[in-house]
Amino acid sequence: MLRTSTGCAGNGTAAADQRAMSIGAVLLQLRDEFPEVTISKIRFLEAEGLVEPRRTPAGYRKFSAEDVEKLAQVLRMQRDHYLPLKVIREYLDALGRGEQAVLPSPGGRRELAEGCWEPSGPTAPTAARIGRAELLAATGADEEQLDEWESYGLVVGDPVDGYDAEAVNVAKLVADLGRFGLEPRHLRAIRAAADREAGLVEQVVAPLRRHRNPQTRAHAEETAKELAELSVRLHAALVQTALRIRFH
Repeated sequence: MLRTSTGCAGNGTAAADQRAMSIGAVLLQLRDEFPEVTISKIRFLEAEGLVEPRRTPAGYRKFSAEDVEKLAQVLRMQRDHYLPLKVIREYLDALGRGEQAVLPSPGGRRELAEGCWEPSGPTAPTAARIGRAELLAATGADEEQLDEWESYGLVVGDPVDGYDAEAVNVAKLVADLGRFGLEPRHLRAIRAAADREAGLVEQVVAPLRRHRNPQTRAHAEETAKELAELSVRLHAALVQTALRIRFH
C-alpha cells in the first residue's frame, strides 16, 4: 500500500514537473506578445518579488502557468500604463489577499480589479503623451534623475506637450538599467550608436522620401520602420553574441 501511495505521489510530482516551464520556455511564450522581453528581465522581475517560480534541487527555475500569466500581467501594466513596479507589486499583493484592489495609473486613471479603466478627472492626459509628473511616477525616478537623463540626451520631451510613448519607454529602460548600477554617463555610447543607426536608416530612405510619387513616399516610412526593427534585432544579437563569448 505504501508503494502504491508513494507511486501516485510521484506520478503527480512528475506531471507537475512536465507542466512546469524553464525560463527559456517562458521567454519564448512571452515573446509572442512582448518581443522585447529578455531572460534578464524575467530574472529582474523575480528579484523584485513579482513572481516566485519553484526551484529544482539543482537550483533551476520552474515556472507554472500561473507564474507565466502573472509575468504577462506585469509586462502589460508596464507597457500599456507606464506603471512603476512598486505600484504593480502592491496591486498584485492586494489581489492575492482577496481585496478589491484599485490600480492608479500615472495618467490619473484607475483600474479596478475587474480590469475596467475609469477616468478620474477631466485633466487626465491622453495615452499618446504624458506630463513630467506622470513620467516620474511611471519610472519611480526623482526630478534630479530625470534632469540627468535629459542632459545626456537619453530622454527627450517637449516643455508643452510632455513625453511621447517612445520617451516613456526609454525612460523606463534607463531606470531599469540604473538599478544595476548603470548611470546615464555609461549609456552615452548606446545613445551615440542609436544616432548612427538612425543615420544609416535615413540614408536609405531619404531618396524615397523625396520622390514625387506619393506611394513611394509612403513606402519610405514603412521601409524606415522595417530597417529600424532589423537594426534593433541585429544590435541585440550582437550584444548577446559578445556576452556569450566573454562568459564562456
